[in-house]
Amino acid sequence: MLVLPSAGAIAQMDSALIEIVKFQENLTREYRDAKTSPLKGKAFKRFKKHEFFPVDLQYRVMATLTVTDAASFFPMQTSSQVPKEYRTYGMLKFMLQGKTFEVPVYQSKMLMAMDKYKNYLFFPFTDLTNGKLTYSAGRYIELSIPVKGNTMVLDFNQAYNPYCAYSDGYSCPIVPANNNLEVAILAGVKYAHKKEKH
Repeated sequence: MLVLPSAGAIAQMDSALIEIVKFQENLTREYRDAKTSPLKGKAFKRFKKHEFFPVDLQYRVMATLTVTDAASFFPMQTSSQVPKEYRTYGMLKFMLQGKTFEVPVYQSKMLMAMDKYKNYLFFPFTDLTNGKLTYSAGRYIELSIPVKGNTMVLDFNQAYNPYCAYSDGYSCPIVPANNNLEVAILAGVKYAHKKEKH
């Protein structure tokens, strides 16, 4: 017997798709604007749009957040060799491809001091696509502290590359070993660009 999704489930799917498409459009718009793009010279002139994996809602999962009380800040290594201060805000527990993961999510000491970003959480990760279909050093997802409760959406369709994938001169956090996911995440932005000398 065929079981059709409920109207509520369909509405949730539509809302998720709209959110993902908006993310993709905003990311491309950022890179096409000379004021906000990390691309320089010929790479900027040639850029038309990012290449993404097809949207796949199996990579949009519900995660349970367990906050780490009184976590100390630590120096997260970066591509520039100048560490940035982060702390482990908590652990995100979620299911993906039949596996259960429990992975740290971080909070930036610098961004915490800015009212606009005080609820910002940083989720860097590596997976089995790195160096093949995606950037070798991993990708990032931006999250926010839940307004209430301890669950949040973790959408790998909104994974993006660090600026260091496109240009030199940036100080990008290096993904900690604890954030390595032993699955191939075929979602989010791909990587086909090469940094160029200008």
